[in-house]
Amino acid sequence: QVRLVESGGGLVQAGGSLRLSCAASGTSGTYAMGWFRQAPGKEREFVAAISWSGSVTYYTDSVKGRFTISRDNTKNTVALRMNSLKPEDTGVYYCAADGNLGYPPRVEIDYEYWGQGTQVTVSS
Repeated sequence: QVRLVESGGGLVQAGGSLRLSCAASGTSGTYAMGWFRQAPGKEREFVAAISWSGSVTYYTDSVKGRFTISRDNTKNTVALRMNSLKPEDTGVYYCAADGNLGYPPRVEIDYEYWGQGTQVTVSS
């Protein structure tokens, strides 16, 4: 059973930065990883994903050039560096894992395991 624990959320002013981290246990590291977020009153949406090797990454258009996803398989962690944050980036950010060894999924339903989420609030 894979367990995912997110950390690094918080309150930041617009234009600021945060680095989210997701620690995975119960896995050998051969999982694609993704970040999703859910704003108040909205559905959860895809943010970024990375293949198990780290060679393939995907981003939703609204975060391209501002967010960077990375992973360290020696530590079983995945990070999301968020720069130039905007109020519309506010939400609960979730880490997810999928056993697919190919391209990382960008669809919520394809992920098998989920963390509990970490709150990110960007003030204007």
